[in-house]
Amino acid sequence: MAALRDRLTVPVLALGGSLMAVMQVVVVPLLPDLPRLTGASAGAVSWMVTATLLTGAVLNPVLGRAGDMYGKKRVLLIALAMMTVGSLMCALTSDIRVLIVARALQGAAAAVVPLSISLLRDELPPERTGSAVALMSSTVGIGAALGLPLAAMVVQYANWHVMFWGTTVIGALGTVLAWWAVRESPVREPGRFDSLGALGLAVGLTCLLMGVSQGGQWGWTSPTILGLFAGSVGVLGLWWTQQLRAERPLVDLKLATSPKVALPHIAALLTGFAFYANSLVTAQLVQAPKATGYGLGLSIVATGVCLLPGGVTMLLLSPVSARVSAARGARVTLAIGAAIIAFGYGIRILDSRDLWVVVLGSAVCATGTTFAYSALPTLILRAVPAAQTASANGVNVLMRTIGQAVSSAAVAAILVHHTSLIGGAPIPTLHGYLLAFAMAGTVALVACAASLAIPADPPSRGTRRASGTTEAPRDGALEGA
Repeated sequence: MAALRDRLTVPVLALGGSLMAVMQVVVVPLLPDLPRLTGASAGAVSWMVTATLLTGAVLNPVLGRAGDMYGKKRVLLIALAMMTVGSLMCALTSDIRVLIVARALQGAAAAVVPLSISLLRDELPPERTGSAVALMSSTVGIGAALGLPLAAMVVQYANWHVMFWGTTVIGALGTVLAWWAVRESPVREPGRFDSLGALGLAVGLTCLLMGVSQGGQWGWTSPTILGLFAGSVGVLGLWWTQQLRAERPLVDLKLATSPKVALPHIAALLTGFAFYANSLVTAQLVQAPKATGYGLGLSIVATGVCLLPGGVTMLLLSPVSARVSAARGARVTLAIGAAIIAFGYGIRILDSRDLWVVVLGSAVCATGTTFAYSALPTLILRAVPAAQTASANGVNVLMRTIGQAVSSAAVAAILVHHTSLIGGAPIPTLHGYLLAFAMAGTVALVACAASLAIPADPPSRGTRRASGTTEAPRDGALEGA
């Protein structure tokens, strides 16, 4: 029985990561119909996405730190349980206020991936760690690519509550399996939890992400948005000072600002930006009416199917990316991934009218994302102490989330300013989409440059041969793995 539990550890954690990604996209097919289904305004309905984004961003580093201090498995189960309860609430109600609260609870699932990666480092033997971490990190894209078409089919052919009943059952199953199959890590960092730091980070990030996500709707120069950005700068500035003075800070800023940690965080932000633009723009482009001259007029179900090859690609290539990291180093893998993403956008710029080229370009971007996302946690794990892996990876995932939020706002701003009237309705032009592709590709190239700037491990951190001499590991090898 113990052997079976050990074999199921990685699949169970991967199920949790994939389900987290599904929760993020599951309402996307519903958004056009939710005002009618709930009797709420379109602005209120948009908070079903915003609430998940905000709580996920805030709870990622907080739950990661709690996991380092009180037990990673324990906090992982709490995150999975909150996600499942939120899904159950969505299944039981059509009240927009309850739905927003439920979606906020589901945002806690964002901490599943960094906590799982930390558990894998602590519990798996060295020969399994690299591939397991690569798979775990790739579940973000895999779940999103697989979840969208499934959710669209449920919405089209069944009552929309059925979708949340399904995710509730799967979430409950995932929670029980995690409780049974995953061992608690003995690695802990003692001390008191930094409640003041958690509050400051929560307020600062909420102001920042609300400004980014609502700027297009409320107006980028409106007093509310400007006030949110000013509040974010002020609160996060005070938080930074408090963290430097705290005896046990929520985020070790001295460690986080070292080149080996800061540059992977910057690369995570840039890669998150580039990755998210692929799904966002592809979904809108293929659904554009044929009257535009470029649109394919696909349904939301067909759109989801177009994204499926990217999800399958991420699933199949995650072991390959782990082998590349073992052979060449994780920073090289990250740079390769970012370059592949940029190449995928190059394909999209050359031709975005033929369906097979659109699918190919999207799959190439997904391939690059697989390499980049598998390398990022490896770089973090080798650069931080074992007792801080969950919180450090939580910050790295937070940077991806911020990148995705900024990407969404930037893409929306470009498309809004490049529209034409088709049938009396404003529709983005092909030129607008191409500009969005160019922007995302450029950001991917910057991420590639940031990756190559990450310092390699010095020879003094090598592993000892049997003869007693020291051999320097390749710069992506997991320290202590």
